[in-house]
Amino acid sequence: MKLEGEIDPIKYGAMWQKVQNMEKTMNKMEGQVEELLELANKSKGGFWTGMAIASALSGIVSFIGAFFAFRN
Repeated sequence: MKLEGEIDPIKYGAMWQKVQNMEKTMNKMEGQVEELLELANKSKGGFWTGMAIASALSGIVSFIGAFFAFRN
């Protein structure tokens, strides 16, 4: 006869193993999220570099076009 507050060691062991597996999974996911964040920050810097280059080239093309178009 079991008492009402008694813990079943087999069920407790199974639950303990599930918690351990979940901790491993969470640690793995945490590392992956950090890698994704680093990748996002790198791509953000690359985006702004590309925008600066495109803007500079556009300015040069506009200057050359205006120079030849408005010569007297």
